[in-house]
Amino acid sequence: MKMLTKFLVVAMLSTSTALAGPGAHGPNGEHLDAPGSQHAQVDTGPRIETFTESFELVGQVEADQFSIMIDRYETNEPVLGGKLEVEVNGAKASAKFHADHGDYVVNDVQFLKMIAAPGKHGLVFTLTAGDESDLLEGTLDVKAVDDVHSHSSGYTGWIVAGGLLAAVLIALAIRRVRRQSSNGN
Repeated sequence: MKMLTKFLVVAMLSTSTALAGPGAHGPNGEHLDAPGSQHAQVDTGPRIETFTESFELVGQVEADQFSIMIDRYETNEPVLGGKLEVEVNGAKASAKFHADHGDYVVNDVQFLKMIAAPGKHGLVFTLTAGDESDLLEGTLDVKAVDDVHSHSSGYTGWIVAGGLLAAVLIALAIRRVRRQSSNGN
């Protein structure tokens, strides 16, 4: 019976890592709520990351907005209260600064439709922060919905397969223990 207990513990521990993989709370598990801090988020949409000698920028397209975080490159200090404009294919949109989250947000519906369409979008960000100004360029790669679903369902398939394998191994172990106990061992 001790063998069965050990086997069950090992089986449970080996399947639990598949169910709680990295990224459950963000890349480093942090929960940051301060304005201007980088928020741990589940990837809900396409992301863009770019930098210059002075600034670094991370943006994420969400259902109803394009959220952008900007930091100073050398110090990682958030750039708060600046002026930001985003351009794609000649169309421009101003980003509003949200002091409560420390991010810049574009919520222009037409602009969001353009950058949310599948494909690669070259974006130019014009930032003015106090006496400084800079241009940041980057490419936003938006995957088609089918590509996103096929990627996530593959991961789910591995979790299900691991669970089924564990169940089969547990059933075999129980069967073996019952045979041994019925034989008098």
